[in-house]
Order: sequence, then C-alpha cells, then structure tokens
Amino acid sequence: MTDLVKPHTLRRMRDLIERGLAPAEDRAALDAVAERYATAIPPAFLELIEKPDDPIGRQVIPTPAELLTAPHESIDPIGDDALSPVPGIVHRYADRALLKPLLVCPLYCRFCFRREHVGPDGGLLSDAQLDTALNWLRDHPAIREVILTGGDPLMLSPRRLGHIVRTLSAMPHVETIRIHSRVPVADPARMTPELLDAMETDRAMWLVLHANHAREITDDARRALRAVQARAIPILSQSVLLRGVNDTPEALEALLRAFVTARIKPYYLHQLDPAPGTAHFHVPIAEGRALLADLRGRVTGLAWPTYVLDIPGGHGKVPLGPDYLDQDAEGLHVRDPNGRTHDLPR
Repeated sequence: MTDLVKPHTLRRMRDLIERGLAPAEDRAALDAVAERYATAIPPAFLELIEKPDDPIGRQVIPTPAELLTAPHESIDPIGDDALSPVPGIVHRYADRALLKPLLVCPLYCRFCFRREHVGPDGGLLSDAQLDTALNWLRDHPAIREVILTGGDPLMLSPRRLGHIVRTLSAMPHVETIRIHSRVPVADPARMTPELLDAMETDRAMWLVLHANHAREITDDARRALRAVQARAIPILSQSVLLRGVNDTPEALEALLRAFVTARIKPYYLHQLDPAPGTAHFHVPIAEGRALLADLRGRVTGLAWPTYVLDIPGGHGKVPLGPDYLDQDAEGLHVRDPNGRTHDLPR
C-alpha cells in the first residue's frame, strides 16, 4: 500500500520549478529573490493556480521582476517604522492602533508593503515584548480600537491569540478589536473551533478578510467564514488593486459579488503601496477610478468598497473617489452612473 503524502506549503525555488510554476532558466534570479523575500504557497492556495501568471499565481509566485526597485519605492512605504512607539505597535490615528504580534503569514504576497519584514523567521513578539505592547495600549485610554495585524494574527496559536483578545477585552477603553487575515482563504483548515474560541470577546470583534480575486472564495473558504459568522463576528473585506489580478471591470465585479454572496461587506480597495519590486503590479489611480466608475450602477451598493490611498510617509489613508459632484460659477453639477450631467440647486 502506498503511503499518502500530505500536501505541504511550497517554499523553495526548486520545488516551484519542479512543479512548472517557474522556469528553470530563472533559477539564479529566483534564488536572489528568495534571499530577500519569503515565499510560501499553502496547499489550498496552490490548488487554485491554473498557470503561473494567472490571477492567483501572480499573487504568490516569485518573479525576477521583484529584483527591480523603482525610484519611488520604499522599504517602509507607509511609514510604520516611524510611528512605532514600542515593538509591535503602530500608532497613526488618535483613536486606534495596530498590534503586530507576529510577522508570519500563511502565504507571502509578492506585492506586500511589509515584505521586507515578514517571513518564517520574521518574528513572534517575545512574552516581554508582547507585555510591553499590551501595557502601552493599556496606558493610552484614547485608543478605542485595536487592529491585530502582522503578519497574520490567525497564524498564532489559539492559546496566544486568546491571551491577547482577553487582555484587550479587559481594557475599559478598548471598544473594538479588529483582526486582519488571509487565513480563511489561504489555509481554511486552520479555522478550527479552538481558534474561533480564542476570538470570543464581549467587545465588538470584526474580521477583515484580505482577498483579491473571486476564485479565492472557495467552498472551503466559505465554510471557514461561515464558522466565523456563526460566532456573531461580522466580516469586512480588503483588497489591493493589482495589475493582472483584478484590474478589469469583470474581475473586480466578480470579486465584489463573491464577497457579498459570502456575507462579507467590501470595505477597502487599496491603491498599491510602493514597496520595493512591486511596480509590475501597479495600476494608475486614474485607471482605478475609472474601474469603479464603470461598476457604479452595475453592482449593488452593498458591494461598493472605498478606494483608498495610504499616503506614502505615514500620513494616513484618503479616499480616491471616483467623484460625481462638480462646482463652478454657475452652480453645482452631478454626473449620474451613465455619465450624464445634472444641475443641482445651490
């Protein structure tokens, strides 16, 4: 009887080449990429790849293009490092803060703005560092919302995640806890009852799912997400506008509809953050605005995300539109979804 080999996460360039996911002639360049940026493609995500350059493969398969750094790209494109008062905390807005308990992910997106930091050895906060971070949050009563990110907080053990959630829940000023994760689509089997138990709290708990293409919302992912929703935890989505992934009206519409049918409210569509080696994913802002304008009136308002730019340097997120209201000397004018202009009273 042949022993069954359990599928494993692909991490080595040799394995990618052997599976036909990367050309052998790129081996030297891919090894150079691997020295700088982590690679991980878990089995559930691997099954979705039909060819290396499809919308799923592009997100996770390394390419020599990552060795090219454009002049405008930065290793800290949104200024996290300058806004970190203690390890594991980023404080950009007055009423909320990020808590990054680890920098490990189930997969490593080739466009990640934290790609210089995340990886299998990217770091779990030590007990002392975690205590310092939690004490910082405890000592800042203006913080009403804590966003668990990383890395991916659902890669924590149930014990450690539960400890963090319970500690935050005991802080009178913390009203909302948000968890940002790729796990439900990247490794849905990880969403065990024990991990869900660790998310239990009497505070407002939200899960924000990161997915970029409709095919990521598989049956297994839906079951994992439904298990979260069964705990009375609402789910929002965030996506990144990516060349070759979701940069057509059809692809973006399919993604937004997939979220809504899975009972997920589209939240943010991010303009790509300029991390090193990510220029091949860039979609100009004007094109992104046109994409959303094309969908206005075609998809329900439930499916409408806010298109946002995280201003480089740590200056915060701003909405990018599209805009429908104009003003001139003659008054106010509004465009309808079909592009017709209508005058409004002052």
